[in-house]
Amino acid sequence: MGLFDELKRRARHVLGPFLGIVVVAYFVYHTVHGERGVLAYVQMREHVADARGNLNRLQAEQKFWEHRVKLLYPASIDRDMLDERVRLMLGYARADDIVIIVDAVQTSEQIEGEPR
Repeated sequence: MGLFDELKRRARHVLGPFLGIVVVAYFVYHTVHGERGVLAYVQMREHVADARGNLNRLQAEQKFWEHRVKLLYPASIDRDMLDERVRLMLGYARADDIVIIVDAVQTSEQIEGEPR
């Protein structure tokens, strides 16, 4: 029984520090990888940056379309804009117009002349 008693005595000295290390490792792991850890924080910041980029893009597109619609208000109608819309919607062209047939599906950026 001498060996068993010796192991038991040594286990008492090792068990406390071992449990302490395990507890500290648990908290360190969850600080980095946990639901609210450092990696989750970094990932959330990337999502926020992407969302802000999308918001800015959509706000610019909204301003573009609001301006186009404002040009068609009866109180401040722009004759050029009205002429453009009538021709587009009704398919009219003047005798001196040059007609170029393009794809039917175009985005507002392509219509305004920006490259694909």
